[in-house]
Amino acid sequence: MAEATPILRDTLLAALRTLPGTRKFHIHVLQSSPRRNTSLFQFAKPRPRTYVQDVLVLLSEQLGQDAPRVLVTAIEGNLYHVPSTSSAILYVCKVDSTGQTNGTSPTRALVRAFLNYYANPATRPVDARNLWIQLFARAQGQYLFPNSAQFEGKRPLSDVKLCAWWKRVLSQAALDVVDAISLNTPNSPVSSSSTAVQAYYILPGYGQLEAEYSLKVVSPDVTWEYGHPYTMQQSLPCALDTQFRNLGHYIPYFDDDPKSRFLDEIAYTTGGEVKSPVRKRARTATSVEDARQRDNVDDKDSGKEKDDRPLGELGKVTPDEFWERMSFRQECVAGAVTGFFTLDIEGEGQSKPQPQHVAPSPLEPQPGQVSSQINKRVLTALTTGVEFSTAERAIKATETLESTIKRLCEGISTIPNTSRSHSSGRSSTPEPRERSNLTLLVPPSTPPRNIKRAALPDVTPNPFPEPVASLETYQSHIYGSVCVSNPIPEATPQGGGKGDDKESSEVVAPVVTVLTARKKKKRAE
Repeated sequence: MAEATPILRDTLLAALRTLPGTRKFHIHVLQSSPRRNTSLFQFAKPRPRTYVQDVLVLLSEQLGQDAPRVLVTAIEGNLYHVPSTSSAILYVCKVDSTGQTNGTSPTRALVRAFLNYYANPATRPVDARNLWIQLFARAQGQYLFPNSAQFEGKRPLSDVKLCAWWKRVLSQAALDVVDAISLNTPNSPVSSSSTAVQAYYILPGYGQLEAEYSLKVVSPDVTWEYGHPYTMQQSLPCALDTQFRNLGHYIPYFDDDPKSRFLDEIAYTTGGEVKSPVRKRARTATSVEDARQRDNVDDKDSGKEKDDRPLGELGKVTPDEFWERMSFRQECVAGAVTGFFTLDIEGEGQSKPQPQHVAPSPLEPQPGQVSSQINKRVLTALTTGVEFSTAERAIKATETLESTIKRLCEGISTIPNTSRSHSSGRSSTPEPRERSNLTLLVPPSTPPRNIKRAALPDVTPNPFPEPVASLETYQSHIYGSVCVSNPIPEATPQGGGKGDDKESSEVVAPVVTVLTARKKKKRAE
């Protein structure tokens, strides 16, 4: 009997068992059911059918049995699936920590296990031969935990150290994937020899030598290519149209990403050329009928060409020119070092052995998944309803968020009712239901630049209903805990620390040797 594929929650808990110290971790993993997506390659014609899942991981820590829990790390990501090319893209939106941990930060171990779960074909939740892991590294004081930058115990990494941190984590994830495949399936067609892992990174505005000297990350077992992976030699997630190929086939479009904003400007820029309309002559009845016949013929012959023509300058800008111009964007030249990282994992054959019957639909919900509305409500409560500026407020926020997740799985609404006012005999006017639902379901976001030209939503109905969360789903897939009791390693000697954890990395001051200048003695005259 084949072993069951481990779920994401159990994979993350197993990675936390090796952390030093004595403490208890509590984790909540929310994975939404797949839904159609029209924005990933919205400028590609024809547009590939794409599906997306939202992933949110919340990790809290507890020192003792009676001690309060406090959130320490959060991960937000999106998993895109393109069945036509057997490809998937894992976009890491945000990773943040509160600085409330007591000991070694679990952020690195959690992120590493998170990446390995999707990178390993044995545990990948979607049937995709190729996986792309992409992220944009930009140093900020806080990402997901409001006001956590005000907590004195939080020490976020600087811009250069953050890019170096991500390069080390992705390098280790690439090695873990190759080792896991060769260890678990030595005689399988999907082995290390048939799986190629390629790593790319770009620091806009920096040359290759400048980037290598700035990060100072040596990965002898992983070859990092300084550049972008969007070339004809790669198996791109979006199939290229030989006749109407444009930049929208290469660059994926993510929310809150500098590449997406630059794509918008390229797509809706016409070069500044303004032409006057052609002067038309008065038409007679005969000329109008002839013109209609010519228009009908032209529409049949060249209508498809007009519809498939790329917008703006998308058909003229190449991927190389795109990244060259990207280094002049305000988000990349604002004085801080930023980085774009891509891990391309290509395998031969199917990622999982397929049974004889027909494969399930990509829209079919899997066990443990919840509706996208639950993800949105929890993310909205995290980013707008609580704060983490002090230890007391972080404890209260943790209790609020964890209880919200459990109550949503029980089917209990978190919208306050008016039972108290009715019981006291006072009359009150309830808030409109539409307004309450909108404020709780939709997180705040920046509206698109051009609403009229934005991608039209897919109105095709979903044949599968949204999954209904329950206590069984909560206990078997969403919530989990693990007790850690490992010896604390001795302090790292001076100069040996890598400083790759956001909170626990101690910055060791370098030894400075002061040379005293000797005064030159004057010659006796």
